[in-house]
Amino acid sequence: MTNENKSNGKSFYGKRNSKKRYVAYRKTNKKRPPKPPVPKESVRIAFLGGINEIGKNMTLYEYKNDMFIVDCGLAFPSADLPGVDLVIPDFSYVEANADRIKGIVITHGHEDHIGALAYLLKRVNVPVYATKLTIGLIKGKLEEHRLLSSVKLIEVKPKDNITLGSFNVEFIHVNHSIPDAVGLAIRCPAGVIIQTGDFKIDTTPVDGDMIDITRFAEYGKKGVLALLSDSTNAERPGFATSEKNVGDSFVNLFNMAKKKRIVVATFASNIHRIQQIVDVAKSRGRKVAVIGRSLENLVNVGCELGYLNIPEGVLIDIDLIKNYTDDKLVIITTGSQGEPMSALTKIAFDEHKKVSLTPNDFVIISATPIPGNEKMVSNVVNELMKHGVEVIYEKMYDVHVSGHACQEELKLMLGIVKPKYFIPVHGEQKHLQKHANLGIAMGIPKENIYVGNIGERIEISYDGIKPLSNVTAGEVYVDGIGVGDVGNIVLNDRKHLSKDGIIIVVATIDSSTGYTVSGPDIVSRGFVFVKENEALMNSARDLACRVIDESYDKNYRDWNSVKTRLRDEISKLMYEKTKRRPMVLPILMEI
Repeated sequence: MTNENKSNGKSFYGKRNSKKRYVAYRKTNKKRPPKPPVPKESVRIAFLGGINEIGKNMTLYEYKNDMFIVDCGLAFPSADLPGVDLVIPDFSYVEANADRIKGIVITHGHEDHIGALAYLLKRVNVPVYATKLTIGLIKGKLEEHRLLSSVKLIEVKPKDNITLGSFNVEFIHVNHSIPDAVGLAIRCPAGVIIQTGDFKIDTTPVDGDMIDITRFAEYGKKGVLALLSDSTNAERPGFATSEKNVGDSFVNLFNMAKKKRIVVATFASNIHRIQQIVDVAKSRGRKVAVIGRSLENLVNVGCELGYLNIPEGVLIDIDLIKNYTDDKLVIITTGSQGEPMSALTKIAFDEHKKVSLTPNDFVIISATPIPGNEKMVSNVVNELMKHGVEVIYEKMYDVHVSGHACQEELKLMLGIVKPKYFIPVHGEQKHLQKHANLGIAMGIPKENIYVGNIGERIEISYDGIKPLSNVTAGEVYVDGIGVGDVGNIVLNDRKHLSKDGIIIVVATIDSSTGYTVSGPDIVSRGFVFVKENEALMNSARDLACRVIDESYDKNYRDWNSVKTRLRDEISKLMYEKTKRRPMVLPILMEI
């Protein structure tokens, strides 16, 4: 810079101290508006189901004296629960706070989210909020339990807001394997909590209505206290495939079937899948029949509410299939998971009254086995093949896509919601941990991620997550019409019986003399075949007679001690002779 320029007070940018530049400087240094104050309130969450397990989803929110519930689902019993029909959450904590519950919000109509609702409403009758199809499915369940007239069902739609005491809940449309699924934006003085429900990001959904990513992002910009997100597919990389791909696969498979009768097994609740099967069947001039109570119910509800479009004359009653040739039929059935009582299993084992298999059948299993069901599905496939049936079940045919978000979709949800705290839900421990690791990879501090367990109750505020005392939670077993009357003792007895069988010792004793006047008789069930083990049965009879004679005191009749010794001695003998421990049941009668 020259001396002349210096003396004129100029630089390359003009006058150093010009008024114009000073004004511009002031404009760029205006004080920013203060940030809104961080809420000091806290909200509490109790996990009553859906954590460290698949199914039985149920979450309770609490702010001061107000509570509401999200979902109320069931789980299907595993092999170690013999005789149990359904598994539902323990409602003890809800019942203890019944006067504080403002309502139940349902995210979608799958059994693991609505299946236990009728059992809860028998004990705590509060309003239920759900979308149109979900309400339709709930009505069917309440009608079975004779509750429909006494329960208040309130239909909502995406973008609706409801007020539940101190809470305001907004419904946000998401994609899933059933229509009318929603996520939730839960607002209260402590902040905003997003609960996704079950979701995936399907850019080409069958119903043409993509997940409302924009609304989730808007909440992310405003600030989200916590995100509770579906973890079911947290182990799977990439993106979940679009449901439309399955429709293309059905076109190819129907061509492969040629003149054969087509049987498709799928989840009863997958309306989109059913619609695509119907569409392809109609284009090939085939009639469609459905088998399975849950499937028939869904088709009726779907048609009534407009979620299924089945042209007149395409759907026929199962009793009429004998009137059509194989190349003019498609049968849609339940049993894609190999459930023992399902229609497909009965068909495979020749136990179904209306459908018999022939080598001219073409069976498509349009589902992936749920973890733990692989063996049951394999058994059904093997039985089907014994009939000479062609079975399509491999993943290479794209006959099933998941309704749950995979890793990239989960990361996208985390990225747009930007929660301060992250709580993985809806999955086993391996799913929750994997989802937590995705959160860490997305930049959420490890201390801001909470992997919970059933029965835990936490308090969340912008200051942190604080564990509170646990609440009563767990499993309640439904067996027939009995709810909760089957516990660990009964189940242990059933397992014992299933493994080693039972021996019943029956004897009649003369009360005046103490002598055995009848028996002891030995009855065996599920232990050994009596006719081939007479020596063993005679040894048991002699031992029982001796024990009764030695233990029975006519002056002091201690029945329990006699039965206990009988049980111990007979059990000892059987173990020595067979290395098995059957259940021993003594029955003593006094005359």
